[in-house]
Amino acid sequence: MQFKMIHNNINVSNLAESMAFYEEALGLKEIRRVSGEGFTIVYMGDGWGTHLLELTELAGHPQKYDLGENEFHLAFATDDFDQALAHHKAMNCVCYENQQMGIYFISDPDGYWLEVLPQK
Repeated sequence: MQFKMIHNNINVSNLAESMAFYEEALGLKEIRRVSGEGFTIVYMGDGWGTHLLELTELAGHPQKYDLGENEFHLAFATDDFDQALAHHKAMNCVCYENQQMGIYFISDPDGYWLEVLPQK
């Protein structure tokens, strides 16, 4: 038996704001959308991989989510680390840099951390 990882989900307080952030910060685009009573789900992708980021907005939960200690993150590799870091600094979304490890983290509008590292 084999399994293929297909997406990660995060709940967001403002879908439009989150979609704009993920497009500007990481180049993700809407792949598909599912709406129902009280919820909207948007799947975003990078256009070349199959793994998607699922953003879920619940109509009855417009406030930011309590992320606890926020001890999880998604990671993104980039082919131009220095340009990406400059872009994210200009967006004012860099929340942590580890120069010794050669990585940094950005924070989305809901406070989720996203790791950025050079493509190896």
